[in-house]
Amino acid sequence: MPVYKYKSFEEAEKALWNFNPDEAYIDRVAELWDFADELNPIKYPRGVFKFKTIQEANKHREEIERAHALKVMARKKCE
Repeated sequence: MPVYKYKSFEEAEKALWNFNPDEAYIDRVAELWDFADELNPIKYPRGVFKFKTIQEANKHREEIERAHALKVMARKKCE
C-alpha cells in the first residue's frame, strides 16, 4: 500500500474523492447505506399524509429525519 504526502488538508481531502465511480464502487456505497439503515432505521409515522405541494411534503420528511438525527445525537451524548 503506497504512502502519499500532501501539502495541505484540502489536497488530502481531494485524494479521497472518487471522480469516476465504477459499478463496484456504487454497489459498496449502497451496501454501506443499507447497513447503516439496519443499524439505526428511521421510524416514519404510519398513515397517509396529504400535502398541497412537493415542497411541503419534502419539509415534512426532512423534519422527521432531523428529529431522528437529533435523537441519535442525544443518545450518543448520554453514553
